[in-house]
Parts: sequence; C-alpha cells; structure tokens
Amino acid sequence: MTGRKKETITIYDVAREANVSMATVSRVVNGNPNVKPTTRKKVLETIRTLGYRPNAVARGLASKRTTTVGVVIPDISRSFFSEITRGIEDIANMYHYNIILCNSDLKKDKELQLIEALLEKQVDGLLFMGSEVTDDHRDIFTGSQVPIVLAATQDEKNGWPSVNIDHRIAAQEATELLLAEGHEQVAIIGGPLTESTSGMPRYQGYREALAQSQLPFVESLVRIGQYDYASGWEAMNSLLDAHPELSAAFVANDEMAVGAIHAVQDRGGKVPEDVSVIGFNNTPLSSQVRPRLSTVAVPMYDIGAVAMRLLTKFMNDEEVIEKQVILPHRLEMRESTLTK
Repeated sequence: MTGRKKETITIYDVAREANVSMATVSRVVNGNPNVKPTTRKKVLETIRTLGYRPNAVARGLASKRTTTVGVVIPDISRSFFSEITRGIEDIANMYHYNIILCNSDLKKDKELQLIEALLEKQVDGLLFMGSEVTDDHRDIFTGSQVPIVLAATQDEKNGWPSVNIDHRIAAQEATELLLAEGHEQVAIIGGPLTESTSGMPRYQGYREALAQSQLPFVESLVRIGQYDYASGWEAMNSLLDAHPELSAAFVANDEMAVGAIHAVQDRGGKVPEDVSVIGFNNTPLSSQVRPRLSTVAVPMYDIGAVAMRLLTKFMNDEEVIEKQVILPHRLEMRESTLTK
C-alpha cells in the first residue's frame, strides 16, 4: 500500500474503452432510453470494470440539478429528530435524492452558516428544522434559488411551506386530561418560551386548558427546562419544594418528564398515586421508564416523510394544494397518569 490516491476514471476513459462516444456514455448514465440495448449493456459493463463514478457536481452543472437535498437538524442523537430523519431519508431514497445532513445544535449562527453552506453546494432543495425562523433566516431563504420546506418547525409569518402538528391544541388536551382527573393544581415544566415552534405554543395550550376550566393561572406552578433529563428532574424538585401538595404536571417533552418522574420517586413519592405526569412526543424513552409515561404522540416519522415529499413536489414543479400541513396527534395513555 503506497497510500497514493487512485487516478480518477473519467467519462472519456469509459467511452474509449467501450468504443463509443462520450455522448452515448452520458445517455446511459442518465437513463436516456435512446440507446441500443447492446450498446447500453456494453457501456454498463465497462463502467463496472473501470469503477467509474459519475461526477455529481459536473452532472449538476450540465443539468442544473444535483439530486441532492440539504437537511439542517438540531441534534441527530435525539430520538425525536432521528425518527424525523428516517422519514426524510426513506422518501428521499424513493425519489432518488441524496441527503446532506447537518447538525446545528439549535444555535442560530450555526444554522445560518449551514444553510449558506448547503445552498453554496447547489443542493436542489433544503429541509430546515430549528426552534424558530428569524428575520435572518428569512433573508437567506428569500435569496435562495431552490425550494425550502420547514419540518417540525413553523414560520410565524407563514412564509415557507411547513409540516408540523398543532402544539397548542396538543398541550391543551394533555392538560385537560390531568384536570379531568380532578387535580386542583396542575404544574407545567415547559420548554424555552422564546421558541415559537414548540416552547411557546405548548405553554399557551396549558394556559388555555386552565382558562377553559375556569381555573386561575399560578405563576409559581411554572418551570422552564431545556428539554433534557436534568432540567426536568430539577424543575420537579423545585415545584415540590414550593408546592408539596402538587399532584399533577404537564411536561413539554419526554426526557424532562422522565426526569420529573424520578424526582418524585427520589423523594419517596409514587407516580401516579402522588403525582400524575404526562409528557410530549412519544419517543421510545416513554415506554422504557417505569411507570411507563403517558404522553402526546407526535407522528415524527410522518413529519419527515411528508416534508420530504412536499419538497420533491416543489423541486419537480408538481402541483401543491396545501403548503402548511398540520398532521394529527393523539394522547398515548400509559401508567404515569390515573387515566390509562
């Protein structure tokens, strides 16, 4: 092994070896039917023998298409986003698109840099997942020459196509379920209220459930976490210190909800006998904790699949009837609430 880079095989090498024109090789590579079967077979055999790989960038320059889609995702290690990505990938494969996947860590500056970088790579379309769409995002999106679809993200100004659920209604229904159990006080462990996609709508849904039941909103029953286990654990401990009588909590995602359950148990309490807990998302974690977590089931895979299909429609100039797609959610009742 010399470590030397193998010489790149070009379309010229294939044409020379197969004794055909470069135009014929190009037609075979691009699936053009106007090639004799015997010639096509000979070219394909030569391609396999030489190990030729078509240059996607060069093909893109000729066709103005790269059959590549850029995907900006907050964190692929989180099951919520990995399940969405599975849906994206399956539909991308079905329509013969490749994916460039980038993690943004929910940092605005990094999101903007990644979007710019993907557009510079001449992707045919972009799927964006983030906590919010700011004016800086809109400026880049507006200047884009390719279609952009938001997945599990919404633009307050509805400027770009999106696929999501109604987080406000889902949170309202989850809180109403706890109120129907007869709890006099229901706390919320929410996500950052600066997040217009999920944090704020879920908080609003909680408040609307209280209003519908003609119950007062109590500021001291609100805690804001960071969607991780530790912040859920800390928030529940803080709530129980301030309200030892607390008997129910709506928690804005499953990881925080599991932290909240463990906080109750660490203090010698029982779930749901002492405190009912309902989460949000229905990630695999919700059925792995004991007691198993009641939660809002979000169709994560479907969000990714529908978003990718919507993007293919825009990329291929197909008719699009509904640009703002709201998918159905449901309550998945398990053992962490009195209602099962």
